[in-house]
Amino acid sequence: MAIKKFRPITPARRFMTVMDTSDITSKPTVRGLLVKVKQSAGRNNNGRITSRHREAGAKKQYRIIDFKRNKLNILGTIATVEYDPYRNCRICLVHYVDGDKRYIIQPSGLKVGDTITAAESGLDILPGNAMRLANIPVGTMIHNIEMKPGKGGQIARSAGGYAQVMGREDKYIILRLPSGEMRKILSVCMATIGIVGNEDFSNMVIGKAGRQRHLGKRPQTRGSAMNPIDHPHGGGEGKTNSGRHPVTPWGMPTKGYKTRKKKASDKLGQEEVWYYLIWSVLHLLFTMEEILYQLWLQKIILDIN
Repeated sequence: MAIKKFRPITPARRFMTVMDTSDITSKPTVRGLLVKVKQSAGRNNNGRITSRHREAGAKKQYRIIDFKRNKLNILGTIATVEYDPYRNCRICLVHYVDGDKRYIIQPSGLKVGDTITAAESGLDILPGNAMRLANIPVGTMIHNIEMKPGKGGQIARSAGGYAQVMGREDKYIILRLPSGEMRKILSVCMATIGIVGNEDFSNMVIGKAGRQRHLGKRPQTRGSAMNPIDHPHGGGEGKTNSGRHPVTPWGMPTKGYKTRKKKASDKLGQEEVWYYLIWSVLHLLFTMEEILYQLWLQKIILDIN
């Protein structure tokens, strides 16, 4: 999919780029698959901002996507390729032979008139077909991957996203995720063949602040530009560094600070942790004592000789 540029008739147009929309074949035609979602704009039920830098943005309707792909062994035909304001990839309207109509994420290479199917096994490795992970060959690129059987796809759903089947181990399938992480997923989970379309989305340049506001993103103020009462990085004469590692307005370390907790320590209670530490120290002391005893014996033997 191409990226469209503009003549620089204004400063904003000079670097702004947009996605080519020639692949979109239709506007929404099935009103039953459109839902109006109330915009919270980052506020909670009391009206207070709990997620900063958010607003409602342009008015839009949510498209109900079939992430579960649970219409098994029923042939479907791609009727339209449509724009979805809630995601960065295109969506396809599928007409099934039993009369049902559903939206799916458009994989790269899938076009109007193509046929797709979902089944537990026995399908060709073609974009848009969905099968259990146990029946997908090693090395295949997949997307819309379930983490729990029957819950619906949760992994690799954004534009250009995919995971790769790396191997099998007991009841699990080893996947390489878009982040590079290797992860085990139950082999009974469903996944869709192919790479998510609209791969060039990451190369698009917003170009001006107004487009960010349409997307629902409000401006951000640097902490170093604030007063000390408002941010830990604030204050100082002129432009100064904060004198500390980057933190949030509430003092939590950020920018590279690892927040992922170790599972082993989560499973252990506080008392078990202390018992484990004491046992480790005692074990180390006994090991050192045994090593010193062996060295003392060797010294005595050498003196006797």
